[in-house]
Amino acid sequence: MIGRLNHVAIVVADVAVAAKIYHEALGAKVSEAQKLPEHGVTVVFVELTNTKVELLEPLGENSPIARFLARNPDGGMHHLCYEVGNIIAARDRLMASGARVLGDAEPRIGAHGKPVLFLSPKDFSGVLIELEEA
Repeated sequence: MIGRLNHVAIVVADVAVAAKIYHEALGAKVSEAQKLPEHGVTVVFVELTNTKVELLEPLGENSPIARFLARNPDGGMHHLCYEVGNIIAARDRLMASGARVLGDAEPRIGAHGKPVLFLSPKDFSGVLIELEEA
């Protein structure tokens, strides 16, 4: 059902600082920062040959990742994103098997302009999983 790894998401206190480190120290190509108010984050993508790293900064105090950063002031890995061919079919299959889809279980448009869903880390060895329709 799952396809390739789309990205690994890392929460950071400041995406500009983190992007500079990835660019200058590691020589990576990084995107411009993009504010996504509907998700409560500012994102920067670090482009690799085989996947991406998504740097996430909370956009305001009500951001869903603000609590993560409060508990982990240095930041840290937040979630893994896998591609799926049909997000509704994937959701239905997962829910039928007992997996919990976060929120109202309806896909929302993610940072790449494609439908996404998040799966409870309680069902996946403590890891928050994002599914993105490819």
